[in-house]
Amino acid sequence: MNKKPIIRVTLVLLVAALIAAGLWRFYPGFDSSNENQLVLYGNIDIRESDLAFNNSEHIDRLLVQEGDRVTKGQLLATLHRERFRVAAADAEARVMAKKAVVARLEAGSRVEEVHQARANLDAANARLVDAQVTFTRTESLYKKRGVSKQVLDDTEANMNTARAEVKVAEEGLALAVAGPREEYIAEARATLKSAEARLALAQEVLKDAELYAPADGIIRDRILEPGDMASPQTPVFSLAFTNPVWVRAYVPETALGKLAPGMSADVSTDSYPGKAYPGWIGFISPTAEFTPKNVETPELRTRLVYQVRIYACNPQEELRLGMPATVSISLTQPKPAADHAAPDCAQLQTD
Repeated sequence: MNKKPIIRVTLVLLVAALIAAGLWRFYPGFDSSNENQLVLYGNIDIRESDLAFNNSEHIDRLLVQEGDRVTKGQLLATLHRERFRVAAADAEARVMAKKAVVARLEAGSRVEEVHQARANLDAANARLVDAQVTFTRTESLYKKRGVSKQVLDDTEANMNTARAEVKVAEEGLALAVAGPREEYIAEARATLKSAEARLALAQEVLKDAELYAPADGIIRDRILEPGDMASPQTPVFSLAFTNPVWVRAYVPETALGKLAPGMSADVSTDSYPGKAYPGWIGFISPTAEFTPKNVETPELRTRLVYQVRIYACNPQEELRLGMPATVSISLTQPKPAADHAAPDCAQLQTD
């Protein structure tokens, strides 16, 4: 019996087994030495923000360049502010005027105004008494045919006018004592609130003429220059947030149940061998996708995986965009609760 075909088949099966074992060994997350350790491979990614003014005006100053490191709250650029200053000053003057009106109405009538109203009433009463005496005398003369009917009518009209003036003076005194109506005071107060709101808006617009860094980072791009017209739709700088960074990695469905957001992880790179950066799982994709093309193993291209983001602390800014990274996750650690607050770099570095 010829044993060569049997030997050939045996060799083919052995080679196939070795290839399968090799592919399985390089499957993401496989660690033959420790079943309690999940190892993932990915690349460093960073978050970026396009910084723009909340106003439309020409740029006055730019205080940073590409590559400059900035800290949270640092002033980066300013606009020409003269127009905004004038608007704020005008709004402030209007508030002062409205406050004066409210204060005057709330204070009511002055003592001098009340005294003046009483004096006007006294004068009106005196005129009424004189008009009544004149009418009585004229009426007596008219009965004796000493004056005409026209003269009598004139004196009676004067008496009625004086009586009306007394009524007017009495109402004036009552108003002086009572002070302004509540409706007028309420209207003045509402007008003051409107003026104060306009002042607050003008002051906020003036503040928006300054651009500050929202977080620590590095200026990646300086897009505009002094003299350019800035607007909310036109970024001035592109800011890269360097701490924390995150690793984009992929896990198979079989390992998905072992992970949870908030679990701690260690990130390492070939650039700094032996150095581990503390991190944590920040996001696990709810949907599956095909293994990305940068995974070269043909077998893995046909598998569905889930994207995972592992955030890593980068205080020395050694982790850079696109850098290959290895993530190690201990599977023996307890899973954080659903309402577990995500850790931060300050906490991890303290621990």
